[in-house]
Amino acid sequence: MGNFLSRTTLIGSMLAALASAALSSAELTHAADVDYSKLSDAERIELSRATEVWGPEPRVVEARVGAAPSDAIELLASGDLDAWESVSGDSAPWMLENGVLTVKPASGDIRTRQSFCDVQLHLEWRTPTVVAGMAGQQRYNSGVMLQDRYEIQILDSYRNPTYANGQAGALYKQVPPLVNAMRPPGEWQSYDIIFTAPRFDGEALVSKGYLTVLHNGVLLHNHVEIQGTTEWIGPPKVVPHGCAPLRLQDHGNPVSFRNIWVREL
Repeated sequence: MGNFLSRTTLIGSMLAALASAALSSAELTHAADVDYSKLSDAERIELSRATEVWGPEPRVVEARVGAAPSDAIELLASGDLDAWESVSGDSAPWMLENGVLTVKPASGDIRTRQSFCDVQLHLEWRTPTVVAGMAGQQRYNSGVMLQDRYEIQILDSYRNPTYANGQAGALYKQVPPLVNAMRPPGEWQSYDIIFTAPRFDGEALVSKGYLTVLHNGVLLHNHVEIQGTTEWIGPPKVVPHGCAPLRLQDHGNPVSFRNIWVREL
């Protein structure tokens, strides 16, 4: 009789708490000691409600097959380069035909007119098939830069050895990719990037930036820490900044891009 009364008292107190508010962590810990197999279905159902969260309800995003999410900003969807500019602020000089954007060698980098902080970025890229006499960093080099300064390397790394933190998918000169997921030249590659921007309070770094990167659906970086700006020579630098554009690099090679979209997080 004593065990029955204590169980009844415990359940009664938990149900009373449910009637007014969610159970506290202490009550949930106590509830964990209950032998649920001895409870009725109604009692178990009632107790399960303590850990249900009903609001706020997540907003609906339409995720259509082969299309950008409904809340994404499509950066090439208009059929023109209005979303892009040269680094000098002039019109973007690269070539756009049938939705495919191609570097115009020696014309300079381009960047988005819009600035971004935390984002989910998707882009697809392709390198030419002619590779004779091209090796290492000279085999169709480009890059995508988050906030105009943190580069994920774009390079034909298919059977093309180079330094590990400079191959395709590397956080350039900082973190090598976990694997080489390259498809052969001429095939479309995809990057999916989750970027958490660094935060600054004046000149002080409050929190570092982080990247998760998938190449052709394969994980290359799992929430890796960004050490600072991308530098070809010398160590990364920590430079205070706010939201900034996405940039695509002109490294003198006709690398092509398509289906670029970004979701602000």
